[in-house]
Amino acid sequence: MLWPFNHFRKPQVAPRGTIEAIYGMIVTQAREPLFYRDLGVPDTVNGRFDLLLLHLWLMLRRLKSVEAGTGLSQALFDHFCEDMDDNLREMGVGDLAVPKRMRAFGEAFYGRSVAYDMALTEGREAFAQALCKNVLDGEKIEKARALAAYAETAMAALAASSEAALRDGSFRFPLSEKARAEP
Repeated sequence: MLWPFNHFRKPQVAPRGTIEAIYGMIVTQAREPLFYRDLGVPDTVNGRFDLLLLHLWLMLRRLKSVEAGTGLSQALFDHFCEDMDDNLREMGVGDLAVPKRMRAFGEAFYGRSVAYDMALTEGREAFAQALCKNVLDGEKIEKARALAAYAETAMAALAASSEAALRDGSFRFPLSEKARAEP
């Protein structure tokens, strides 16, 4: 009997399991120990959040060129927001404070996205400076350069990946060889 109301639902761009797989891949990569051990990312809530944002930005940037990428990007961003909301509630943040924190998360994401997009047009050093400021607390520029090199490798890997691999969540981020080789 509910069928007449189905047109009120959002059309589903990808199955929820696919969105979860893509988001899970982003989260898994952001938790990779080499970022904290070798590239100097602070192993803190903020450091982990900044790496999550970086990898989300990398994926959303690539999805702009994929057929039906806009809808997939929106579904992925919505899943990110749901995850952040769930995490806040699990940490005991009250119902009245959650919207304020979510707004701050959104501002952080969009601010970093704009900074990274602009820095990319200016070259690797500008990109490293943006990463240094946003991920490494303005310190360790040499580590930021290595992180910029990793991000460029990840962008190249994303660009070389098939649209099907991106849409079905079978893409995998590369690991930084330089970071793995360092003690």
